[in-house]
Parts: sequence; structure tokens; C-alpha cells
Amino acid sequence: MKKILNTSLKIVLPFILGGAILYRTYRDFDLSKVKDIFWHLDWFWMSVSLLFGILSHVLRGWRWKQTLEPMGEHAKLNNCVNAIFISYASNMIIPRLGEISRCGVLSKYDGVSFTKALGTVVTERLIDSLCVLLIIGGTLMLNIHVFDAFFAKTGSNFHSITDLLSSPVLYIIGASTIAFLLLIYFLIRKFTIFSRIKGIMTNIWEGIISLRHVKNLPLFVFYTIAIWVCYFFHFYLTFYCFDFSANLGWTAGLVMFVGGSIAVLVPTPNGAGPWHFAVISMMSLYGVSWENAGIFALIVHGIQTLLIILLGIYGLAVLPFTNKKQ
Repeated sequence: MKKILNTSLKIVLPFILGGAILYRTYRDFDLSKVKDIFWHLDWFWMSVSLLFGILSHVLRGWRWKQTLEPMGEHAKLNNCVNAIFISYASNMIIPRLGEISRCGVLSKYDGVSFTKALGTVVTERLIDSLCVLLIIGGTLMLNIHVFDAFFAKTGSNFHSITDLLSSPVLYIIGASTIAFLLLIYFLIRKFTIFSRIKGIMTNIWEGIISLRHVKNLPLFVFYTIAIWVCYFFHFYLTFYCFDFSANLGWTAGLVMFVGGSIAVLVPTPNGAGPWHFAVISMMSLYGVSWENAGIFALIVHGIQTLLIILLGIYGLAVLPFTNKKQ
């Protein structure tokens, strides 16, 4: 019963949180214009944007296959791509479920070790986190005044955040957390189950360090850069779909892309709610009315979410047919 309750909460709470933020963001909006603007979109640019979204998933699947090979795990290329499609759709149900589901797909169809695959996913997340930090750092340096205005407008204080990061209290808390985790580690060693956990963790660690043995490292770097370039154009090209955002420029696109990337860390389905709030707030700083910015966020997020769902359905439908035994 407790397990069912925990699972239910994991599914329900993100939807409640996202719904609450969406309600708070749109409660004063006049959404009667959404339908008219939707049918007058520049669908050429929206189609190009969606192609970049699909390409980013395909490239991620290709890169994943590359990280699995040094461990002797040779999954089919199309299975890797379809697993990525399914993983993003799975995250719509439970945030972070996709990391588990994609490993399960390869374990089922290609016999790939689940724990080793999970280790490569951890590696990917670390690399993606580094990419996000580099993008955020570069964007902050180029547009510090915009982010300062954003924090002021949303009731935050940028300088207080800086003070927090430089505070010794933060590092004391961090050191205490590490010490606590080490204590738990040594306590677990006293139990017989530790040997089993150790075997699982060894496989995960092997997956994490697999990057050292990637055969074509320049290709891996290219895939990584290309994935994030595709992410950016997947978002930025939607500016050209609307008259009120077509002239904002790539700098504004980069600022909003970073803001949206930070916002989706909040565990809601596909970032619904936090992403809308961040994009609307930042777009309004560039002279777009709050109402138009809200319509932009609602339509763009809706179409991109629909794409993720369709790709997930496609992946689930195709996998059994592309893996029929001869």
C-alpha cells in the first residue's frame, strides 16, 4: 500500500505543481487570442524548429550508442534512438522516469546490461550539466543586466544569490552532507547486502567512466555540441512564427533559452509552469507585452510537448517490428 501511495504521489505531485504554477501565471490572461494567433502562425518556421527538435533526439541516440560500445555493449542504432524518444515521453508521466525506461528498452531488445547502461546515462547527465553551466556562464557574462532585471522583476535579489554562493555556511553544509553520506556508506558495508549493491555500483561506475574509452572522441564532442545547438534552434526559430517576436534576435533567444533550461529543473511534466513563467518574464523584458509573451509560451510549449508525445508513441510502436527475430 505504501509503495502504491509513493508511486501515486510521484505521478500526481508534479502535475499539481505544474498546474498551480500555470494557474498562477495565466490567471489574469485574456486567452481569447490564442486560437487566432495559433492559426496564423508561420508554420514553415515552426516545422523547421520541430525538425531540429527531432534531430537533437536522434543525435543523442547516436552518442549513446558510442558510449555503450567501450563496455562491449553493442545496441542497434535505431533502438538507441527509439529508446531516447520513449525516455522523453516517459518523463511526461514521472519526471526522470525516462532515464530508467531507456535503459530498460536496450536491456529488453539488445540484452544490454541495465546497470552499465544506467552508468552511461549518468555520464551523459554530467556532461549535459557541464554544457548547461558553460552556456549559462557565457550568457550571464554577455547579458548580466538582463538577468539582474529579471531577478528584480520576479522579486529575487541577484546580489543576495551571489552572497549565498560565497558564504562559508554553504560550504559547511556541503561538507556535512558529504560526511553524512560517508557514514551511511560505512554502515551499509556492515550488512551482507553490501556485496550485491557493490556489484551493481561497479557496473554503474564502469558505465560512468566509459567515456575514457570512446573510440572516436572528436565525434563524441561533435555530437554533444550539435545536440545543444539543435536544442537552441528548436527554441529560437519559434520566434519567427510570431510577428511580435520575429525581431528579438539571437541574443534574446539565448537569454530565454538559458532561463527556460534552468526553469525545467523544477520537477513538472516537461517543465510546464516554471518554463512558461521564466520565458514570459524574460520576453517581457525585451518589450513584448505580457499577454503576447504568455501566448507565445503557451503555443510553443504545447506544440513541442505534442512532438515529444508523438515521438514516444512512434518509438513504442516501431520497436517490436524492428526487432522481430528472423
